[in-house]
Amino acid sequence: MFRSDSCTYQTKIHMINTHNIAITILLILFSGCSAGKGNKDEIVACGDDKVLIIDKMNSEGENVKVVWQWSVPEAGDLPSEMKKLMIPTDDCKPVDGNRKILVTSSGGGVVLIDRKTKKTLFYARVPMAHSAEYLPGSRIAVALSTAPAGNCLELFDIKKPDEVVFKDSLYSGHGVVWMASMKRLFALGFNELREYSLLNWKSDKPELQLMRKWELPGNGGHDLSRISDSELLLTTTRGVWRFKVPEEKFTPFELLNQSTNIKSVNYDPKTNELVYTKAEISWWTHHIYIKNPDKVITIPDIDLYKARTSSR
Repeated sequence: MFRSDSCTYQTKIHMINTHNIAITILLILFSGCSAGKGNKDEIVACGDDKVLIIDKMNSEGENVKVVWQWSVPEAGDLPSEMKKLMIPTDDCKPVDGNRKILVTSSGGGVVLIDRKTKKTLFYARVPMAHSAEYLPGSRIAVALSTAPAGNCLELFDIKKPDEVVFKDSLYSGHGVVWMASMKRLFALGFNELREYSLLNWKSDKPELQLMRKWELPGNGGHDLSRISDSELLLTTTRGVWRFKVPEEKFTPFELLNQSTNIKSVNYDPKTNELVYTKAEISWWTHHIYIKNPDKVITIPDIDLYKARTSSR
């Protein structure tokens, strides 16, 4: 059940079940105000052709309180050919101080949305886009999974919609995370983790320079998130791992030790809060698991895929 009492947005949702496409849901906790910069008790969810913002504190089980929404069909400033490529959504991250939402779709596209106005700030055709990251200088990096024109890491300039300014091969690209304190971009592929620096960043031909790469402790690299200024969290088909960058060391993640098919995982070491999803029906689920405090959010009409908390 979806309900809403938002003062500025209509949030009555008509969800569409599809038997042919497994719909992705991505959940992100914000910080800030509801309409403009987010709230730490909010969750951003995307699936089918929509992006929703949910009140986390007042949602539990199937009782889901929606306070904001954006949908592909209603994005009047998004070209019609791009709309076809933005379904289903598979990632949506709060970026630029939570003022914008970066959305990717395995259907073949990436879009940057202004949260307050819902305007499209940037778009690009990106085959099998699985995750994206907002970089300094208004650049966007996108990880492309397996597809004829995929298996790579692409770089875009927001001022140049739909134009790839740099590309590097990356088999089964699934995750990208910017570590601001280190000034490094980390990218996750099928069996490796990579570290990139920013090269020629002030020019009109910026590049990503590969600095180091590490073989994963298992195959099927899937989700990548930030724990702290020097530590990452990632999932493989048969495990969840912490990666301490200075030590260049992978260690099993204690709260999900020996867990398999974890599709997304996010951990805040300061509060010990854990948010994750796991494949329970084929590669999807209807449940988002939260620990410390424990809670399960259930959306039976949508095939859930990822959950992601905002950067700290």
